[in-house]
Amino acid sequence: MTEYVDSRYHALDSWDSLTALRAIWESQMAAVATIGPSLPALADLVEAALPRLRAGGRLVYAGAGTSIRIAVQDGTELGPTFNWPEARTHYLIAGGPAALSVGIEGAEDDAEDARAQVASAAIGPQDVLIGIAASGRTPFTIAAIEAARDAGALTVGVSCNPGTRLLDVAAHSVVAETGAEVVAGSTRMKAGTAQKVILNMISTQLMVRLGHVHDGLMVDLRPQNAKLRGRARDMVARIADVSPDCADTALAQTDWRVKPAVLVARGAAPERAEAALSDAGGVLRQAMAMIPSAT
Repeated sequence: MTEYVDSRYHALDSWDSLTALRAIWESQMAAVATIGPSLPALADLVEAALPRLRAGGRLVYAGAGTSIRIAVQDGTELGPTFNWPEARTHYLIAGGPAALSVGIEGAEDDAEDARAQVASAAIGPQDVLIGIAASGRTPFTIAAIEAARDAGALTVGVSCNPGTRLLDVAAHSVVAETGAEVVAGSTRMKAGTAQKVILNMISTQLMVRLGHVHDGLMVDLRPQNAKLRGRARDMVARIADVSPDCADTALAQTDWRVKPAVLVARGAAPERAEAALSDAGGVLRQAMAMIPSAT
């Protein structure tokens, strides 16, 4: 379906720019809407992934071309946003890292390379592998899922075509039927948009459920610049209900980490704050319940 020709766009090259851009914009909105029917499947896979990630497993993305480029963008942002360790994010890239910036001829057809990459990365039972392919037929991605499944990993297939091999071999499947593209076969467009949204949804909800978010705030962010330090200060002040100066003092005592700083701002000693967070599995809400506020 992603490679079909839509007769609506037959004369696209003769349209004025405003008309063409409106058509492209409408197609992008329609792409996001196609994700709706897969919400239950997305919820199921998040819940299935949590025990493995809590046990120290990795989040692994596998794919070729546009799909893996979108995946790398998603995974790369988990570190600074949620303090997710870079060592626990891994990519299986058809054609290797060079393929992120240039096309590597035949890479997506190399199933043997996919199997080799799974073996080299020592993918195992604690890991969660997400294979992304708009067509659902990419040999590299299918082989990666098959090899990871045989190694005991939890496998997820994301495709924009229903009834494909990729969806059949994965333990969990997510399909967004985006249909024909404005430019036929250019899956960097509608299919790419849907894939990005799906990966954002999966990774964000995983981080929420793993305790990296409190009241919609990114309480595990890495405050590596002045803007983010200001954001950290505002979060501590808001959550602990203290002044910005008090929040600054608490952050200075906790190496600028928001979650322990919240507990310190509420009256806990830094050592007690660390212990409570450890006992709560890093979930700030639970740690706050263990330490009544003294402020």
